[in-house]
Amino acid sequence: MAIMITDECINCGACEPECPNNAIYEGGAQWRWADGTTLKEVTAADGTVVSGTAPQTPVSDEYYYIVSDKCTECVGFHEEPQCAAVCPVDCCVDDPDYRETRERLLEKKDWLHIAA
Repeated sequence: MAIMITDECINCGACEPECPNNAIYEGGAQWRWADGTTLKEVTAADGTVVSGTAPQTPVSDEYYYIVSDKCTECVGFHEEPQCAAVCPVDCCVDDPDYRETRERLLEKKDWLHIAA
């Protein structure tokens, strides 16, 4: 599963530098697949190919957000999600819309950080 940031976020920014996948962005900020990963391009669900450096639409304009497709819950990096560990208001929680096994999270980690 992925982690999500609830609307209780106080925009302190403590979570952002903790993410090993650069999956956390400030509200209103565009995100990119290549941020913190080795991805050069990504094939979208509809089959279109997206450049890793192409800006993507922010998930939230109001508070920090996590790009679910880049979140691995820190599996393969840390024992627990680091965003949740440092959040002073406990608003980094499991996202019920994105359930993934540990094996799938490890596969995602490997995909995000392909050896060049």
